Amino acid sequence: MHQATSRKVTLSLPEDLVAFADAKAGERGTTRSHLIGVLLAELRTREEDLLAKEGYRFYAQEAAEFAEMSSIAAAEALDDDRPTR
Repeated sequence: MHQATSRKVTLSLPEDLVAFADAKAGERGTTRSHLIGVLLAELRTREEDLLAKEGYRFYAQEAAEFAEMSSIAAAEALDDDRPTR
């Protein structure tokens, strides 16, 4: 996790999630706070990746549509430039 300025916050969690967080933090040799910070950072990264994928899909579709329209226009222009018999 990127080390940034930390800020102390108070969270209310169900008791079973606190126990789960403590167990997972213990398995990883870290603190509950660090574990929660890592998990939130991973969630943010996943959401940013999904947003980027959506953007790439949108622009890929837009580029494909532009290419199709351009090829139609180019074909029409080439046909217009050919001499008629």
